[in-house]
Formats: sequence, structure tokens, C-alpha cells
Amino acid sequence: MKKSEVPQDKSSLEKVQVKELCYAVDDQGNYTTELSSGWEPKSIVQHETLQLLQERIEQSKSDVRNQLVSPIVYYMELHRMDWSTLAAYVNMWVWRVKRHAKPAVFKKLNQKILQRYADIFDIEVEELKNYKGED
Repeated sequence: MKKSEVPQDKSSLEKVQVKELCYAVDDQGNYTTELSSGWEPKSIVQHETLQLLQERIEQSKSDVRNQLVSPIVYYMELHRMDWSTLAAYVNMWVWRVKRHAKPAVFKKLNQKILQRYADIFDIEVEELKNYKGED
């Protein structure tokens, strides 16, 4: 794309005045960089993605409230992690972390394992243990 064609549409980052660095071709045909304030299709996708993430957080909150899952699931969604990422952070197998998502298993976890989760989520163990799906 030519330097003059770099999109300058409204962006979801407009409020924080962030510009994205793009590569473009200048008048001499050389690659150069140009700042872009946004690109509408990208902004639409970002908005949809953030909305989906928020829905997942709300669903996990409801599932904790209804005792379908443990608070680990809510905090995992809140921190935008998946099972593999969380398992890697707490240095456990994925199947084991998924097992800890069951309320009955979660209630039996020892302090050491709960501390590992709390450290990853940057909260206190008591906050993790006592989360009931309410704000």
C-alpha cells in the first residue's frame, strides 16, 4: 500500500491516542513506515473480540455463582487465559488444572496449590477461595 493510502479511520484506541506503525511504499517505491490512527475493519474485529471476551467472563461468573465451576475458571477468563496457558503458568498438566475447575475438587485443594493459582491471578488465596461469582 502506498504511504498516502495508510488508513486513518477511527480506532478503538483513539481515546488513548495510540497510533499503529505500518509499512508502506513511498513515492520513490521504497518501503517506509507510516503511523495509522486506525482501520475500520480491524476496529470492528477488536470490538467483537472484546465483546466476546466480556461475555465469557460474565458466563464464568454465572457458572461460579451456580456452582458449576470453581473460581479458577472465572479468574482464568478474567485474565484472558486458556487451559494450556494457565497450566503452563502454574506448572501443572492441563488435565489437572481442568480437574481443579470442578467445585468439589477445588474445595479440597491444599494451601500450596491455591497459592500457586493466587500468585498467577495476583490475588490473595482467601479472595480465590471465597469468590462466589458476585462483584
